[in-house]
Formats: sequence, C-alpha cells, structure tokens
Amino acid sequence: MAGAGGSLWVSTGRLPTEEVVRLLVAEAHRRFGPISEGEVASYIPALASANPAHFGVCLAATGGQVFEAGETAQPFSIQSLSKPFLFALICQAIGEDEAREKLGVNSTGLPFNSVLAVERTDEGLSNPMVNAGAIAATSLAPGDSVEAKWAFIQEGFSRFAGRSLAIDDAVYASELATNRRNVGIATLLEEQERIWMDPAAATELYTRQCALSVTTRDLALMAATLANGGRQPHSGDQVIEPLICQHVLAVMVTAGLYETSGDWLYDTGLPGKSGVSGGLITVAPGKGGLASYSPPLDASGNSVRGQLAASFLSERLGLNLFASRPFAPA
Repeated sequence: MAGAGGSLWVSTGRLPTEEVVRLLVAEAHRRFGPISEGEVASYIPALASANPAHFGVCLAATGGQVFEAGETAQPFSIQSLSKPFLFALICQAIGEDEAREKLGVNSTGLPFNSVLAVERTDEGLSNPMVNAGAIAATSLAPGDSVEAKWAFIQEGFSRFAGRSLAIDDAVYASELATNRRNVGIATLLEEQERIWMDPAAATELYTRQCALSVTTRDLALMAATLANGGRQPHSGDQVIEPLICQHVLAVMVTAGLYETSGDWLYDTGLPGKSGVSGGLITVAPGKGGLASYSPPLDASGNSVRGQLAASFLSERLGLNLFASRPFAPA
C-alpha cells in the first residue's frame, strides 16, 4: 500500500510485462471465442440484430498501454454499463455522502429492472447499478433544463472515454418505444419521493445515456480511468477525484452484476459491470481496465464469453484483489 492524495491509501502493483499481457489477451479471445452458449437480448428490438459471433477483448493499463483482440472497434450501445460512470459523475457533482443518502448503495439481490428494488424498503432506496437507482441518479444531474442535464452527462461520459460519444439513434428510438417498465419504475420513485425531476423526463434522459455508442476499446479506457484514480490514461484529464473512484468501485463490487454479483466476485475478485448489449467491464485498481463485447447473454443478462474472459485474465494476470501468498520469512 502507498499513500496518495493526503490520507487516501491505495492499492499498488503493476501488470506483467507488455508481451505477457498481449499474449494473454489474445489467448482469452482464442479460448472463449468458440463458446456458443447464451442468447442475444431481444426485449429491445434494435439489440436483437447483434451478431452473436462478435467478440472483442481489450485491456487498457493505467499507464495508457492498450492490448486488444477481436472486434474491439465494433460499436454498440453502452446500456447498463453507463451506470457506474453516471454514479461517479453524480458523486462528483453533489458529494459522495449526499449521493449515498439519496440513492442507496446496498445490493438488492434482484434483477436489474426489478420494481421490488424500490418497494422493498420504506425509503425507496436501491443502488445506482440497477435501473431504479440509475434513473434516480439521472434526475440528480446538474442543470436547470433537460438539455443542460444531458450536456453534463454526455460530456462526462466523453471525458471518461477520451473522445466525444454520440447516440445510436436506432437504439434510442427502439428503446424509447419499449421502456414502459422504466417509466413505471420512475413513477414509483416519484411516489417514494426518490426522484428529483419529472419522472418521464428522467426516464427519457436515462434512455438517451443508455443509447450512447461505444466500442470495447472505449470501455477499457473508461474502466482504466476508474482504475487510475479518476484520471483518463490517454488525455490526462482528471475526470473525477480518487475518493469518488473508491466509492464507485465499492458499489460495483456489491451490485455490478445484479443478482449474480456474488458469483462474479467469487470468480474474479474484482469490481465489474455488465450491459444487456453484451458489454462487460472489469476494474483492477491501480493496474487497468478490462472490457469485452460479446452479445450472447446468460439468464441474468450478463455476457457469457465476457465473464469467462474476465475470470481467466483475472487469474492469469494476477488481478484478484483477494489473492495472496503466505508470508515467507527471510
């Protein structure tokens, strides 16, 4: 451990050599590419046309090195992978303590779009990694109009990626036409006094952010920003403060893969987040960000190949935060 940022103590360590990382990323792609389990999401019609054979794996080190294999330049909508980055921006804007008070941070143990995530407590709290908490978080974006709030969100996400991100119009239109469940969640949040703008407008804003188009390489750099104390490895932009990263990663650990977050942590020992379009990110604090894209999902909505690649690379690259060796006296 080493001190940084005053009293903040952070995990230290480095990735293996560049050649080792490059070979292992390629090996993960080769090993899990033939896996055929899972189904492409179809409840948003525009996602149903995704090619199930697409598979990209990318690791971005905190020092800026990028290692990639497969279809890492294939664009797809960010979907629920937006949630940790939104939470980070809201924590930065209003303070991490107020964000926890307004949104909650405990795992629901329920699917990502569960209404029970709101109803299960008298306070209507869930967490920002599920739809209810993410819609509530969207409503907290600074700005005196919907468009001002959107500018804050889009600019913030683009700073994480290190380039300007744009909406996939086809996905946005498709999702807007089929998001009745999210509208219902937002209405319930209003009844619980856990949303801070018009529920319909908040849902539309949340739909917009989910439709932002990214690549696997973008996501690896966004995840690496969280691994790098909030500093984007390529641009050098301090997107959020290091302490905010710490809290975002904590919530990712408890709820990043919804009701299977425990299994994920058991397998990888790392914060992670999945998205229904087939994207998945993994964050190794102080080392780098891993991202993958593979549309076939398991029953919980998590990429099948992505989870296998993350588990493999966590072990082979020595990323697991809980792994240790017995002390050997000199």
